[in-house]
Formats: sequence, structure tokens, C-alpha cells
Amino acid sequence: MKKQETSTPLGTVPNGAYYGAFGGQFVPETLYKPLKELEEAFNSAVSDSGFKKELSQLLSDYAGRPTPLYYAKRLSAFHGRCIYLKREDLNHTGSHKINNALGQILLARRMGKKRIIAETGAGQHGVAVATAAALFGMKCVVYMGSVDIKRQAVNVQRMKLLGTEIVPVTNGDATLKEAVSEAIRDWISDPAGTYYLIGSCVGPHPYPLMVRFFQSVIGDETKKQIMKKEKRLPDYLLACVGGGSNSIGFFHPFYKTAVKFIGVEAGGTGGSPENTAASICYGSPGVLHGAKSYLLQNREGQILETHSIAAGLDYPSVGPEHSFYHQSGRAKYVTVSDAEAVKAFERLSKLEGIIPALESSHALAYLSKLAPKTKKNAVICVCLSGRGDKDMAIENKQASGGKK
Repeated sequence: MKKQETSTPLGTVPNGAYYGAFGGQFVPETLYKPLKELEEAFNSAVSDSGFKKELSQLLSDYAGRPTPLYYAKRLSAFHGRCIYLKREDLNHTGSHKINNALGQILLARRMGKKRIIAETGAGQHGVAVATAAALFGMKCVVYMGSVDIKRQAVNVQRMKLLGTEIVPVTNGDATLKEAVSEAIRDWISDPAGTYYLIGSCVGPHPYPLMVRFFQSVIGDETKKQIMKKEKRLPDYLLACVGGGSNSIGFFHPFYKTAVKFIGVEAGGTGGSPENTAASICYGSPGVLHGAKSYLLQNREGQILETHSIAAGLDYPSVGPEHSFYHQSGRAKYVTVSDAEAVKAFERLSKLEGIIPALESSHALAYLSKLAPKTKKNAVICVCLSGRGDKDMAIENKQASGGKK
């Protein structure tokens, strides 16, 4: 096993293989060289004005950026605070995932890769990768847990229509963790010809750094937009956290400011770690999928099965940069239950005519707890990471008393 020994002092902007004590490259020898090649290709690409220009044009003309920062008037009245929604749900494919998919597909092409593999939970990353692969004429294979295939049938159909092969994963609890494991096994079998397009800020270096780079467009836009609208920065940034890509992209551009970060994890049905997917709030440091981070594990270090009504949050670990934010105190991490998320899902739909993803609904739900504790003139920005049409059947089942 190899790991890169660098670190990030507390108080500085993390920008390497390690974020404080977290991150690294805990991988088999066969992946060390491909990861080094990936890091070199990424560093070369982001210093290339041509690469950045092409990505910017794709984000604008194809994905539909910039996304609006929307003042949610009726939601603000309900909570008694000024609330803005960063509308990532309005991106092409319906979530923030397209930002990273387009960036990495350009990198894969630059490296001469012809075959793309990916993992997906809620299907939003899978759809984004399938879309990008179709756009560039690349073969695409997506690994997806059989449980998620059933509860995200609409996104499965979208991926198939786009020409992507879906590989069901049935081992373990058949959700996102197992999908990631199978994708890694695929990559190990053909690292030279295959590009593994990871969807969240997890995995071995340089993936957490790359995903944060491509998702930071969210926070960069938000900073400019809120200054134009309020003539000041917000008091709080609020976002859901599973692996944590939407939230790290939202938070990072504000890292050196006084803006408070709140990451909302999936509390599931509550009561014990086994009934949640809250890796920071209920977990402890360990190694999973090539990186050291907080994860849900038992005393023997075995990974626990997780539960969240939101498939995109149903993962037993979190990005290493989030673990650094937690340990250093830069961000606060909290939990919201399935029931609270569904209530927020319905509330936003009825108040604003916006149907949010169940993942985003976790962040929205925490507004009920946060708003009463803030000053009356507080400005809160929430990352609405995706749209919720994919979750209609799940919400209806939950509302009628059904379970996962």
C-alpha cells in the first residue's frame, strides 16, 4: 500500500494530498502509477488556458451556468430570515454533478482514455457522466447498487437512453459503498485504458482535490451573486453532505472569510449509527476507498451498513477535506432525519414551486433549527444541489408510511 506523506497545517487552505490528518493514497501498488499520471495530467490541464476556456464554454453553453442565486421570498417569510437558494437543480441533467463530469471528461480525453467508468447512488452523477460520455462519444459503464437501481428507476432509464451500460451491484447493502468498490475493482483490472470518473470528493488523491476544483464554480458564483444582491457576504452557507461534493464546492471559495459553514448529514431513522449515514457526526477516523477520513465503523473497524432516504447520501464515509473542516472547527456538521427531510421536501414544493432532491432537502430541513438561533437580519445561502423529480416515488412511499 502506498500513501503520499504531505500535510496541511490548520488555518491554511488545504490544497494537497492531505488535509490535516486526512486524505492520502491508501491504494494497491497497481493504482499508484495511474494516480500519479492522473495528478500530473490534472496539474497540467488546470494551468492550460485552452483547457479552462473549453470547460468554461461547456459549463456556460451546455450545462447552463451560471445558475441563479434565488431569493426564496415565501420560504424566508416562513423561517423569518433572509434565505437564498443556489439553484444547482437548474443545471443540465438536474444537479451539480455535471460540473465535475464535464471537467473530468475533458481530462480523460486529454489523457487519451476511451472508456469511462463511474459509480452512482442517487443516479445524478451517473446521469451526468452518461451525458458527458455521450457528448464526447466515449464508452461508459456505471456501477450502481441494486437497491438504488430500484429506488432511482427514472435515472436508470435516463442513463440507458444515453447509451450507458448499468452494472447492478448486489453484494453488501447494495448501495453506493458497494458501487464504489466494484468500480475500483474494474479500474484495477485496466488502469491504462479506463478512466474512473469519481463523482464525489472522496477516494485517493488527487480525486478530492480535482472534484473540489471542478465544483468550486458553485461557491465562486455564489460569492459574486450575493455581493451584488446584498452588498455583503452571507452569514451562513448550508449544504447537504454525503461524500460532500456539492458542499465542498460551495464552501471552499469562502474558506478565508468569516462565513459560517454548516454541513447536514443524513440522520436516517436515528437511534444508532447503523440507522444513519452521518459519517462525521457518528463516525471515527479510518480508511475507506483509498483515503483516510471519518467513516461509520464498529469497534473492529468493519464498515457499518448505512441508511438514508436519500440515495446520494447513503454512504458510510465523507470527503477528507470535510473531515479536516470538522477537526479544525472550520465547519459544523449536523444531522437531519428522513422524516424531517421529507417535510422540507414538501414545504419547498408548496411554498416556492421548487421540488428539491431529497439530498438537498436535508439542508433545507435544518433551516428550522438554524433560523431561530440567528440574528433577525441574518443571510443564509442554501445549496439546492439537485431537483427532486427522481424522488417522487420515494417521497410518496414515505408519506404513506413505507420504509426503505
